[in-house]
Amino acid sequence: MPLYEHVFISRQDLSNAQAEGLIEHFGTVLADNGGSVVNSEYWGVKTMAYKINKNRKGHYAFLRTDAPAPAVQEMERLMRLHDDVMRVLTIKVEGHEDGPSVQLQKKDDRGDRRERRN
Repeated sequence: MPLYEHVFISRQDLSNAQAEGLIEHFGTVLADNGGSVVNSEYWGVKTMAYKINKNRKGHYAFLRTDAPAPAVQEMERLMRLHDDVMRVLTIKVEGHEDGPSVQLQKKDDRGDRRERRN
């Protein structure tokens, strides 16, 4: 089956649990249509470069999937109809990388910074 990577942004006024619930919801949509979620990551609330639907921030989520094209099309259709999802990006990839995504690696590197002096 083809491999895909999806990133979607949901509204900032959702709680973290609701945003992570969206990941599970769309994972079950894929599973019902013959696909599977290989890996999912919740990146947290991030500031966007420009306003989308009067929002400056949004909950970012990342999915690595192994699914047939009709399952991905159905998931994207439901994402676009969902009131809480603002943007969706899907990319077909040759293979999934092992380990966390670049965003999570960047978050882990923050602990190496020196403390500021007053």
